[in-house]
Amino acid sequence: MINSDNFHTLKDLKFDPKKLQEALKKVLHIKKYDDAGGISNFGAICLNQIPGDPDSTVGKNARGVYWTKPDHTGKESLRDKIINERAYTEFVKDFENTYFKEVYEKLSKKFKLGRVRILLKQPRSTLSWHRDPEPRLHVPIITNPGCIMVIEDVARHLPADGSVYITNNLKYHNAFNGGEENRVHLVACLPDYKFN
Repeated sequence: MINSDNFHTLKDLKFDPKKLQEALKKVLHIKKYDDAGGISNFGAICLNQIPGDPDSTVGKNARGVYWTKPDHTGKESLRDKIINERAYTEFVKDFENTYFKEVYEKLSKKFKLGRVRILLKQPRSTLSWHRDPEPRLHVPIITNPGCIMVIEDVARHLPADGSVYITNNLKYHNAFNGGEENRVHLVACLPDYKFN
């Protein structure tokens, strides 16, 4: 179990890892990962959308705003598009017959959810050093020991055992996959969640 200032394991919530992997296979038969307009080492499938707006799940909407320090100056830069997370309230109909619908409903009863996405981190790839506008909830689906998330100076591996984690993405962080298979997490934006 992981509990530190920036990583929380939800002790009262767990999902079936095999059903998560089966649901992922079903979704990947329906839709490919969105690369947010050709961004390397990024892949997302949105499980929810703005009601009646399928375009809210693709391109820059699949990625969203973040801040990064891209060079030696340490100066912060804003990237991508600001997303109204609270507007994402409709589960995508194409995925209703998957286990992800049950996961979404359970999470919705506990949290105000923004976008809920399946995020891909390909083998031997990393995210930029960045921060997000809100905390994130993670349910790892496929992982390996080389998959690590780093928040400030703390590194953690999040096992794909059905556990649910909340990470403090308001702080600078990244995630990398040092393995040779895809790392896939279900990730939900939590616009109202507060870290102590």
